[in-house]
Amino acid sequence: MSTSKESEQQHSSAQQRLDDDSEPDPGRYERGGDHEADEFLLGPDSEQTPALSIVMPTLNEEAGIAECIGRAKTAINDLGMTAEIILSDSSTDRTPEIGRDLGAIVYEPDQPGYGYAYRYAFDRARGEYIVMGDADTTYDFEQIPRLLAHLQEHDADMVMGSRLEGEIKPGAMPSLHQYVGNPLLTKFLNAFYGAGVSDAHSGFRIFTREAYETMDLETTGMEFASEMIMEAGAKNLDIAETPIVYHEREGEETLDSFSDGWRHVRFMLVNAPGYLFSVPGLLLGLAGLAVMGIAYTGVSIGGVTLGIHSMIAGSLLTIVGYQIGSLGVFATVASDPIQKPTDPITERVTTSLSLEHGATAGLVLFGLGGLYAAALVYQWVTNGFASLEFTMGSLVAFTAIVIGLQTVFSSFFLSAIDR
Repeated sequence: MSTSKESEQQHSSAQQRLDDDSEPDPGRYERGGDHEADEFLLGPDSEQTPALSIVMPTLNEEAGIAECIGRAKTAINDLGMTAEIILSDSSTDRTPEIGRDLGAIVYEPDQPGYGYAYRYAFDRARGEYIVMGDADTTYDFEQIPRLLAHLQEHDADMVMGSRLEGEIKPGAMPSLHQYVGNPLLTKFLNAFYGAGVSDAHSGFRIFTREAYETMDLETTGMEFASEMIMEAGAKNLDIAETPIVYHEREGEETLDSFSDGWRHVRFMLVNAPGYLFSVPGLLLGLAGLAVMGIAYTGVSIGGVTLGIHSMIAGSLLTIVGYQIGSLGVFATVASDPIQKPTDPITERVTTSLSLEHGATAGLVLFGLGGLYAAALVYQWVTNGFASLEFTMGSLVAFTAIVIGLQTVFSSFFLSAIDR
């Protein structure tokens, strides 16, 4: 992303004055931090457009909001650039009052939710660069100049502060989150969306306005943190990381580890139908066909020959695999997921297969199986309704009938949801 020469010089000088390991005097944050920064801090009625917007969602954060704003002011002073501090507030305590007294712009979202609070504020932020971070003192807003310098040096669209690659202060993060939850969720997100990050759920980020406008963000809850990375990955935005220090929070914890973690996982899965449906369906279907083929031909594997029971199992696997794969197609068409399936079968079906072609293919498959079944019925009648031997061929025919019927009705269903 391009920036002005003057802006680059400001960030360079700020970086030279920055000491990553310094521990600023917390007493000054009770008074709102560095008052020198007030000359760069713009209010909601200012006609001047800020270069930087710092956004904090707040829900009863009166214990730590003054420190967060104070640290943000120090960063603004170090940068020497115009900025605004925005609180997206749903508090019932003194948080908004403290924020206004310290020069922050306070917006009250008209709907609940962590993600909605951010989106509400982002839509009203005016800066070329947008910083997001929780207002509970866990993130050090004095490190904003370092994130901004990293954004420019790497010509990135977004820079995330990595807690897992940096330092996590004692008591700042539960061990379950640090060693299990966050690494596991990050691996999921990297595997499904190719994000290539080490700490996908760090809430301390800086990104360009252009990047925000490129991402189509819609969620309202805690999964918003995942959605940003998923959208950035799907839109081929450049994400960089830099290590940060993660501090112990002030005030009450508002996260629910298991329910919020499940929201992230669920959101990642439903927006990647290729991994949730298409791949498992293809693997199950191929496994079923392989078992049926081996059993039908009587090929011996390691001295073992598969019989009729294996044939039944193969048939069931084939049918289930086909059904799961069909769900991947339906999900792709009906939900417009962030990460669309890229396998050739799903792409072919969703882009060029018509109702007529699908229904015809299903009828042909049903007809082939039906002919075999009709021959069995004829044989049964001519033998005086005597019991018939259950054969491999009959199982293949019945499998074809079931899949043929599924194909016909799936084609009509696909046509109905794709109007």
